[in-house]
Amino acid sequence: MMFGGKSLTAAPLLILLMNIFRGQTLTCHQSEYMIGDKCCRMCLPGSRVKTDCSESRDTSCLPCSEGTFMNHPTGLKRCFACTSCAAGSGLKIKTSCAATSDTVCEPLEGFHCLDPTGEGCTTAQKHTRCQPGQYVRQKGTALTDTVCSDCTGETYSDGTFPSCQPHRQCESENLQLIKPGTVSTDAECGEQSSDWKTVICIISAVVVLVLLVVVVVLSAIYCVRKKKRNLNIGMIYI
Repeated sequence: MMFGGKSLTAAPLLILLMNIFRGQTLTCHQSEYMIGDKCCRMCLPGSRVKTDCSESRDTSCLPCSEGTFMNHPTGLKRCFACTSCAAGSGLKIKTSCAATSDTVCEPLEGFHCLDPTGEGCTTAQKHTRCQPGQYVRQKGTALTDTVCSDCTGETYSDGTFPSCQPHRQCESENLQLIKPGTVSTDAECGEQSSDWKTVICIISAVVVLVLLVVVVVLSAIYCVRKKKRNLNIGMIYI
């Protein structure tokens, strides 16, 4: 009797242990999800679970609403929110969000991606602006920042040039140097000063005057010599 009682008491316990063990080892197919002790069919990409399956019905699904997506079969009851490509983060939309895929973002013009993810980007930063005295050695792209280098020697750049430019040579342009060039600015040239013009005019006038005097003197000498020669000839005939 006691033995029989022990057997009757142990049987339900054994069944309970078997059920627990079976629940722990229950595995579902890759197209199913587990809910309690049942395996339910997953909803297709672009949809979500409305109602889990039961002994008498299959899983009920609903399409993802606008602004949400689901990119794989799922047992979830909510779709994922679409990513926003915020201009404040230096991003713009490359590919719009769809029911089965998230938004793909890319950097705005003048920005480069800091953390590329697959085909898209989640954060971008504005390209570095080269400083005066530097030139753009390598222009920034959607994936790389601008590379700047310093100008050296008699060259300059305002920070936007693709290479450093040589300073103007005022003398070779027959101009006067007004302001020497620096690594960030070109040399400034101007017309010769008025003092130089005055000196040149005076020198020119003096030269012309001297030439006139020389011409007059030579003419006078020539006339005197000619007159004397004529007198000598006259005296011979007398």
